[in-house]
Amino acid sequence: MSEVIAYSTRPQFRTEGLTMEPAEQIDKMIEEHPDWRGEALAEARRIILGVDSGITEHWKYMGAPVWECDGPLVVGNIFKSKVKLGFMYGAQLDDPSGLFNGELKGNQRRSYELYEGDQIDADGLAGLVKAGIERNRSK
Repeated sequence: MSEVIAYSTRPQFRTEGLTMEPAEQIDKMIEEHPDWRGEALAEARRIILGVDSGITEHWKYMGAPVWECDGPLVVGNIFKSKVKLGFMYGAQLDDPSGLFNGELKGNQRRSYELYEGDQIDADGLAGLVKAGIERNRSK
């Protein structure tokens, strides 16, 4: 039986007396969605982590995987009919592959939303992550 332990806004799960690390929480989220959504998040995670060795994984915002490198990059969420990869400062990033298809009207965030049957554009996603890192490092 798992109990939720809240530290600020970062819930963590304790199993058998051990607090799970962010990577373990993300693994658990993927395992809890054994359909296309878990597969899509796992593939996105692999691509994101492969962009730069400085990218770190976190568990924030009331239970979401977050990838950071010199600042926030991507927040992942699994919904009933989609997987959403939210770029915290996406409005400031060039999107030459045209991947951003959500949150297009705001002046800060953009998202890459995947639906059943979609294939992840690995090169496009990696390019957005690289652009996010460059944006973070320029600040």
